[in-house]
Formats: sequence, C-alpha cells, structure tokens
Amino acid sequence: MNVYDVIREPLITEKGTHQEKIRKYFFRVDKHAKKHEIREAVERIFNVKVAKVNTMMFGGKWKRVRFQPGKTADWKKAVVTLKEGHKIELQ
Repeated sequence: MNVYDVIREPLITEKGTHQEKIRKYFFRVDKHAKKHEIREAVERIFNVKVAKVNTMMFGGKWKRVRFQPGKTADWKKAVVTLKEGHKIELQ
C-alpha cells in the first residue's frame, strides 16, 4: 500500500488543534491500515519521528436523502504522537 493511500487526510478540529501542544496529531486513515503502516507513512510524508500510534474505528451512520435511506462509510482515525522536538505544520 502506498503511503498516500494509508493517510487519507489530516483531521483539523478544535480538539485536534489543542492536542498539537502535546505533539498529538489526528488523521483519517485507510480502514485496513495497521499501526506500523501508519507510523511509516507519517514518518515518510512529514519527515518526523513517531513515538506512538493509537487507532479508533468509527461505524457509518444511517442517513436519509430525499426519503432514500443510506449508510455513510465506516472509517478509521489515527492519533499519532510524535517524539520530543518534532512537529508537523498542517496549515
């Protein structure tokens, strides 16, 4: 799997921007990606050293558009903690 297939997009939220002070960054990742693949992808894309990776799975929600029921896609979130002295500029 390509590193750009593993990391889909950074999650820029209010909670996430407060966590950057303690070197934690949030990413939406491929739902089949393993922790070591996420670690390698972040290290190669952003040229930083990763200390820890935590992941969470989120199930899709049932929505209705014009009386047609449907389900949004399941997705996976990764919380990446960087080693001391490393930083990612997302903006």
